[in-house]
Amino acid sequence: MNGVFQPRPEGPVPSSMDDANPNVEHRNGYHSNSDTSPPPSTCTPPYRRTVQTIIESVDSDSISFRPSSDEPGVHPYEDPKLTILSDKTRIALNSAAELLKEGQCVAFPTETVYGLGADATCTSAVRGIYAAKSRPADNPLIVHIASLKQLRRLLPKPFSAAALPSPTVEEPTEETIPAVYLPLIEKFWPGPLTILLPLPNPSPLSPNVTSVQPTFAARMPRHPIALALSAISGLPLAAPSANASGKPSPTKAAHVYTDLQGKIPLIIDGGSANVGLESTVVDGLRYPPVVLRPGGISAEEIRACGGVWQDVVVAKKDADDNEAPRAPGMKYKHYSPRAGVVLYDVGAAPPNGKDLMISANYVSRVGIVRTRTWQKGFAERELKRCMEHSQGEQKHVEIFEESLGSDGKDIGRGLFAVLRELDEKGVDVIHVEGIDEKDEGLAVMNRLGKAASVVVRKVT
Repeated sequence: MNGVFQPRPEGPVPSSMDDANPNVEHRNGYHSNSDTSPPPSTCTPPYRRTVQTIIESVDSDSISFRPSSDEPGVHPYEDPKLTILSDKTRIALNSAAELLKEGQCVAFPTETVYGLGADATCTSAVRGIYAAKSRPADNPLIVHIASLKQLRRLLPKPFSAAALPSPTVEEPTEETIPAVYLPLIEKFWPGPLTILLPLPNPSPLSPNVTSVQPTFAARMPRHPIALALSAISGLPLAAPSANASGKPSPTKAAHVYTDLQGKIPLIIDGGSANVGLESTVVDGLRYPPVVLRPGGISAEEIRACGGVWQDVVVAKKDADDNEAPRAPGMKYKHYSPRAGVVLYDVGAAPPNGKDLMISANYVSRVGIVRTRTWQKGFAERELKRCMEHSQGEQKHVEIFEESLGSDGKDIGRGLFAVLRELDEKGVDVIHVEGIDEKDEGLAVMNRLGKAASVVVRKVT
């Protein structure tokens, strides 16, 4: 799939994020509350139905960020300095940043899944995301930033006075990030946590990012490639998962290519995603705080931050059909392979031979995804036993069995990839063993619940 990439000539990577994009002064100026109208857009609408899609491999280990200050109480990603040691990687990321500044979409790895990024301040660019993915227009996007300094440009001024909880600087300055989030930012950023923030009026963000919501979702990714693209371009990047809407999220560049070939110009290949599940989305602007979407940070980890976060609850109800979702992943059927998915709750009996035969077509392929208790080879044994006792016409059923292991992080990391692999093998149905809804299990079962056509409950 690798193509020949023709990068544009670029100079060295700027040493400071403020120097990264000298041609976007209208964005910096627009962040002042004294502004009364949005600046004229400089991005063009280059989105086309069919484009040549290039996969460009880069070395994420050659990318590093150095804290801009060693002062106590200053977050290391307040305004860090970017260094890229590999010339090939530097040129590739500079060229990708140019595409982003031109209003085009670029797919890139994050620590959770691969994202499809575009300039969050450019409406035509954001519309390109929705078009490439065939994403519902009322499903909001998450804005990815590379520094707290970059985030503050998107917030109302002022919001509240606050300092990092411990240690504090001697003379704390006015803080525009809501104080409730500072303990989470200190502990989890960069990382797979998204926070809901107040949307200023006017806002530098495209209205297509937020749909009709009075808030916007933001996160600082941990992956160096995602951070570097935002830093080099100087742009906040709207970036949902880089898959066709409704399909399993991509954890490899090849997954992105399968879904979006011919729809986007560039995929940055940085290897497999480490977490494998999307970020956790939290709303701390209400009490008690709410986990709107479970993800890479568990509710238990959030509660350990103390304060109001000890009382965080998990949203049990998704948005209704006539209601706009407050965060991604709250309304539409998601994460679904082409094959039907049958999810088995913890404690539910695994499928027997009759179940496998009923779920199969005349000539059929059946997928099995094991986690913690189903025994290796059980499906083949059950099917053989059923066929030995059956009368009449025999079905030919092939079993494709995959194990995600027993560790919660391993299960989350491998889930989407396994669903895609079984799809590629042409299975008609996938039987999946569920896990307990605690720690990583909450996010895993959330995704499987949205993918499943049938859920088998435990009989008590």
